[in-house]
Amino acid sequence: MSALDKALNHSKNIGINECEIVIVKKKIITIRITDSEIAEIKQNFSEDYGIRLIHDKKIASIQTTNQQDIEKAIDSAFKTSSNLKARDFWGGLPHDTTLKQLDRTFDERLEKISGVEVMDIVQNMINSANSDKVNTITGSLNIVSENFEIANSNGLHLNEKATYISGIINAESEYGTLPVSGIGHASGRTLSNFSAEQVGKDAKIMCIESINPQKIDSDNYSIIFEPYSVGELLAFVVAANFNFKTFSEKKSCFSNNFEERIAIEKLSLIDDPHIPEGIGTKSVDDEGTETKKRNLIEKGIFKNTFSNLFDSYKEGKQSSGNASRSGSPMGRSSEPIPMSAPHNLKINPGDISQEDMIKDTKHGLLVGRLWYTYAVNPIKGDFSCTARSGIRIIENGEIKGPGKSVRIIHNLPTMLKNISEIGNNPKNVIQWASLPSIVPTLKAENIMVNSI
Repeated sequence: MSALDKALNHSKNIGINECEIVIVKKKIITIRITDSEIAEIKQNFSEDYGIRLIHDKKIASIQTTNQQDIEKAIDSAFKTSSNLKARDFWGGLPHDTTLKQLDRTFDERLEKISGVEVMDIVQNMINSANSDKVNTITGSLNIVSENFEIANSNGLHLNEKATYISGIINAESEYGTLPVSGIGHASGRTLSNFSAEQVGKDAKIMCIESINPQKIDSDNYSIIFEPYSVGELLAFVVAANFNFKTFSEKKSCFSNNFEERIAIEKLSLIDDPHIPEGIGTKSVDDEGTETKKRNLIEKGIFKNTFSNLFDSYKEGKQSSGNASRSGSPMGRSSEPIPMSAPHNLKINPGDISQEDMIKDTKHGLLVGRLWYTYAVNPIKGDFSCTARSGIRIIENGEIKGPGKSVRIIHNLPTMLKNISEIGNNPKNVIQWASLPSIVPTLKAENIMVNSI
């Protein structure tokens, strides 16, 4: 008897109202780069089980790695449920859903990739980052192949295979007056779309172009955020404001602005779960609810939030299909209680190149990466971040040279209304264990910058 059948049959036999079981079988290949060479190669296989029980509107959960323990685990969780608070708003687990095949979410080449091929990819990343002005190269490559299976006592049973690849290079230099660094990153779902050479090249260029940085005066600037830094802002500042739970609890800086203009007209922010190569692309969410493309901001207007079953039922609503059991470094996990999260945050590209943005900037900064990005006052939308390496000073339409570290303390609602340009260069971006996005370069005006 399969683990799914065992869990569902046993829960039925002991009289549990609803049972949900998730099985995640995963292979993770990780290669770490230290001191400009491959330092570690690791391959890990796992099979994990997550079980959620709902009885008399009380929700209990258990997680295990041992299939033989499933019946005992269910008994244990069921016993504890008597002490739990009933969730009278609970409306039930999903019923049967059709799994749709989406483009470029599974690659047999990645699933069956050999150790030699993986080593070649990483060596290409290192080689393309090498330069006589680069002292040290660090980074990693992660390749994940998984099988996600979910079933519940309402007849739902889905099985989906997926692959993921993500590489990052950090090139460091002590060639000039101060140590500087540059980052290169790429991610996707298929091997053919992944460029190891581009990862290393991007890191090298950012690093070399950051050598001998000049002091940046504290002042108001036009800031051109490159895709990697835009992804950082989306993941750690923007996304939470569109979580239905945060919104309904009045903890979003846009809680009082539904169906109102919160950004410039040409800005649209979309949660797109069906985009090819998206790290978060899937046809059903991690509870088995069908996923749908949702405009969070449509031409500047706040249009939608995202939610899972629990948070939606609590407010008398239906799930948007955004239940997430996020796994590390990518993919899904067997976490028995899912959270709400966007799948792929996407900003529709504009029609201007990054080069033309620079030409149109009189007094500005080009920011390639951000660090320590977090909300200072989430309800008001205040946030803080630090730009270190990867900063260029722009004067009268020309890059005058690299800049030293600066701190940016700003306000999200203000920034969204002061975006002046949206680039035509969308890129897949995912920070470590964070939200995936597909974003172009953005230019925003009147941002106060403080020297460090």
